[in-house]
Amino acid sequence: MEDKYQFTIELEVRDYELDSEGIVNNAVYQHYLEHARHQFLCHVGYSFAKMESEGLMPVVSRVEINYKSSLRSGDVAVCRLWLERKGIRFIFHQDIFNKATGALAVNALVTSVVVKNGWPTRGEKLAEFFKDYL
Repeated sequence: MEDKYQFTIELEVRDYELDSEGIVNNAVYQHYLEHARHQFLCHVGYSFAKMESEGLMPVVSRVEINYKSSLRSGDVAVCRLWLERKGIRFIFHQDIFNKATGALAVNALVTSVVVKNGWPTRGEKLAEFFKDYL
């Protein structure tokens, strides 16, 4: 599915992200996934500040993570994603790889919806910015 990836960033594993076994703590991968989505949003020219000024806010409604292999201190995580839309939902297909080995560390599906002033929307405004990726 590599040809479907629409965005990639790299993140260095930091020592404070490790658990007592010397591997990245499972909760940290959610931070990596979120950071990649935020950077993707900036990449398409839309920021959280702009969304907030318009009364819009993307909200994660579901996260599915499959842990495949561990990242360790000094590793570089390659976070890749592609996006699809199903009704009001924006579904981010995200994978995290170990840059040095190419091993898949995490496979995730993150589902988001957009609310305006606290109410669900169809997400049309966000879809405008994502039109080249949907």
